[in-house]
Amino acid sequence: MSSHREAPEISKDPVADSSDLYAFVSPDKPDTVTILANYVPLQGPAGGPNFYEFGDDVLYEIHIDNNGDACPDISFQFRFTTVIELGGTFLYNKGPITSLNSTVWNRRQFYSVTRVDHNARSDRSGGRFGNGFGRRDDEDWSRGTVLAANAPCPPCNIGPRSTPNYAQLASAAITPLAGGGQVFAGQRAEGFYVDLGSIFDLGALRPVQSLHLIPVPPSAAGVNATKDLNVHSIALQVPKRALTGDGRSPTDPSNSSSVVGVWTTASRQKVNFFGNEHHGSVGPWTQVSRLGNPLFNEVLVVMERKDDWNGDQPAGDSQYADGVLHPELAALLPVLYPNGVFANLAALVSSGKPRADLAAVLLTGIPAGIIPGFQNFTGSTQADMLRLNMAIPPNPSKPSVLGLLGGDPAGFPNGRRVADDIVTIELRAIAGATYPLIDASFTPDSAVSAVTQGVAPDTYLPAFPYLGTPLDGYDTPST
Repeated sequence: MSSHREAPEISKDPVADSSDLYAFVSPDKPDTVTILANYVPLQGPAGGPNFYEFGDDVLYEIHIDNNGDACPDISFQFRFTTVIELGGTFLYNKGPITSLNSTVWNRRQFYSVTRVDHNARSDRSGGRFGNGFGRRDDEDWSRGTVLAANAPCPPCNIGPRSTPNYAQLASAAITPLAGGGQVFAGQRAEGFYVDLGSIFDLGALRPVQSLHLIPVPPSAAGVNATKDLNVHSIALQVPKRALTGDGRSPTDPSNSSSVVGVWTTASRQKVNFFGNEHHGSVGPWTQVSRLGNPLFNEVLVVMERKDDWNGDQPAGDSQYADGVLHPELAALLPVLYPNGVFANLAALVSSGKPRADLAAVLLTGIPAGIIPGFQNFTGSTQADMLRLNMAIPPNPSKPSVLGLLGGDPAGFPNGRRVADDIVTIELRAIAGATYPLIDASFTPDSAVSAVTQGVAPDTYLPAFPYLGTPLDGYDTPST
C-alpha cells in the first residue's frame, strides 16, 4: 500500500508507521494548504477494549523545505498525552460519549503542536538520524513556538450507543492554531484505496488480468482492500504564507518560491524502560519512519534497504536513486504481461536508459518548460518529498483522480489530494506514460492507458479534515 507495513521493522510498530501523506491547496479555503499525515494503519473498527490511539512515546513531525535543499526549514511537531479519567474499570467508556468533556469517557488523549524554524541554524549537514534536520541526535527539541496546547483528540468511533453523534464529536475536536490555521488529530476513515490482493498476486490488475502471464477472466471492478478500515490522522491547515521563506502568499506558479517540499516522520527515543509501576523512554530521538511520495519505499527501494530508508533524511536520497532510474517493476511488466503487451516498455528497459522522467516526478520535481504552465521543481538535490506548487489553484469542480496525467495540475504529483488514484498514476508512469516528457520519440504502449486497478475513491468530506468519518465497530463487518 502507499506506506502501510512497507518495511520489515516498521511493520512491527504501527503506532509510529506513517502510512499516507497528503498535501494540497485547500479546495474550500484556497489561501491555505492542508497537510494530512496518517499513522496507525489498517485499523479494524471493532477494536475494544483497547481502542487505537497515537503513541505518547512517539514524536510525530511534518517537515517543510522551502528553499530546495531537502532539509527542513519548518517542522511541525506533535506530542500526545494519554489520560485515564475514571480508573477502576477495564472499559474505554461507561456510557454514551456525547461531548469531548463527557464524564463517562475513561481514556482520553491530548496533544500539543509546536512549530520549529530551522533557518537560523548553522548545522545543516546531510546524513542519518538527524544531521539532515540541522540538529544532533542529542539536541533538545523542546525549543519552538507552541501553536496549540492540550488540544483534544476525539474518541474512536465505537458504535451508536457509545458514540451516538460521532461527526459532532470530531468537529468539536478541530482546534485553532496560534497565528492562523487549524488542526485535528484523531481517527478517520482510511482514504487510500487499493486492490492490494490483486496487485501483490504477481502484479495482476483485474480489468486487464486476461493479458497476464497466468490469465484469469477480466473483471471491471477491483476489490478495495482498505474499504472497511480506519486510520489515525494528523490534519494541519495553515495559511500559505506560513510555509514560504519570505512569509508571503505565492501567486506566480512559475516562481520557484511557490514550491515547497513536504514529508512526515516519526521518531522514538533510544532507551525504553519498563517496571512494575513506571515505564517510559529517555535519550535522544531516533527516526524510525518517514514518508514523502506515496509508494516510494514500498515499490522502489529493495527489501534489504527499506529499514535504512526509514531512518534516512531526504537530502541523502541520491543513494536510492537507482531504484527510480531503473525501476524493477518496469522490467517485470513485460514479463508478467507477455505477447507484446508492453513491447515498447521492454525495449526501453533493454536499452538501459535511465528513467529521467520518474526522477523528475519523484526526486527533483518537474522543471518549467516541460509541461506548459506547470512546474514543481525544487532543484537538483534528489530527495523523496511531496512537492506542492502552492500558486496553482485547486480544482474542486472538475478534479481528475489521475492528477497531472489526467490534465489536472492541482493533483499528484503536484502534492497529493485525498482522492488521487496514486496507484494507477504511478503504475502508468512506470509503464512509460511519462517517458515522452523527456523523449518525444518514445510511444507508450497502447496497454498503458488501460492500466487501472479498477477501484473508485472513497467518500470524503468537502471541508477540513477531508477524510471521512471513521467506521464504527458495531456496524462494520469484521475484516
